[in-house]
Amino acid sequence: MDIRKLQIPGPLVIVPRKFGDARGFLSETYSEDLFCANVAPVRFVQDNHSYSEHANTIRGIHFQVPPHAQGKLVRVVRGAILDVAVDLRAGSPSFGRHVSVELSATNWSQMWIPEGFGHGFCTLEPHTDVIYKLSAPYHPDSERGIAWNDPDLAIAWPFGQEPYLSDRDRKHPRFAESSVYF
Repeated sequence: MDIRKLQIPGPLVIVPRKFGDARGFLSETYSEDLFCANVAPVRFVQDNHSYSEHANTIRGIHFQVPPHAQGKLVRVVRGAILDVAVDLRAGSPSFGRHVSVELSATNWSQMWIPEGFGHGFCTLEPHTDVIYKLSAPYHPDSERGIAWNDPDLAIAWPFGQEPYLSDRDRKHPRFAESSVYF
């Protein structure tokens, strides 16, 4: 497992090793012992699978508030995304800043997004499958969001057309209008 730090403290890029031969490959995409020893002492309790039919689909920016906050380990098994994490931790030197990383089935990278970060992604290819592990179960009353296109966040989403969005994601407040939860 290769681990890379990003421009703000917290999120990490993790690249699991792949062992290939004429048949294909084998990859240990998650090991609790290795993850806890090298990344964070986290227990994952839920796995989610997101499928997006179209490129330029945005999901997010989502998070859950304490005591149901979630850490996420995100990976792509088909297609590609621009994965984004926004620091929501009051008092953090990177509060209100974001990092973005391309995750794809080709580069086999994963992104660890700890509690205290909003998360969203934009599909770069049609028929994209994203799988992510969660450190807390889904709790509808704790779910919140931030506007994906907030100019204060200045996220450089990689598309030239109107994105595919859910009605819910169209209605999230801007970062400055959001309460501080972390």
